[in-house]
Amino acid sequence: MIVDDHEVVRRGIAEVVERAEGMTVSAEAGSVADGVRRAGLVRPQVMLVDLQLPDGTGIDLIRQVHAAQPEAKAVVLTSFDDDEALAAALDAGASAYLLKSVRGAEITDVIRAVAAGRTLLDERTITRRKAGHEDPTENLTPSELRVLDLIGEGLSNREIAERLGVAEKTVKNHITSLLAKMGLQRRTQVAAWVASRKHSGWRAEPGH
Repeated sequence: MIVDDHEVVRRGIAEVVERAEGMTVSAEAGSVADGVRRAGLVRPQVMLVDLQLPDGTGIDLIRQVHAAQPEAKAVVLTSFDDDEALAAALDAGASAYLLKSVRGAEITDVIRAVAAGRTLLDERTITRRKAGHEDPTENLTPSELRVLDLIGEGLSNREIAERLGVAEKTVKNHITSLLAKMGLQRRTQVAAWVASRKHSGWRAEPGH
């Protein structure tokens, strides 16, 4: 069963699955409520579930289906490469986590493995990922964090100095320091990093 609120995505995945030997799409759904209802009717062996749905998250759907059908396997299919989402998927009982950027053959390989009882998502995976995704801002001082936020808002050094009530040279010193701590070379990289963080939340409101 495929659950994604974008019909084009659902159809694309369905075509990949239908072409694979021994696989059939038993149902499609575009929301948590619709997914739970259809799962009750068709009792799918494996569910491919998007994280962001109009009436909740894929995690909500997995929990609800598992309550009635603990044998149903779940694969989280999402655009968000996010450690919090990964941990939530594991906690809900998902067996695998796939980014939508993967090739079709990879999706069917994972479905096959999960249907056979394998779990491709475990605590070690999350721990290992987190080790490689340390927060680059964790060593910044409060002043440096404030400067970081203001760079993200598009303010110039002079505007940041005025906002904080400090000399422009002080702002430049903060930027030099935070660049070194974050492992970046240029101010524009800081702005891009802040922007990417603002748009990476998988719990964002639908449509945002």
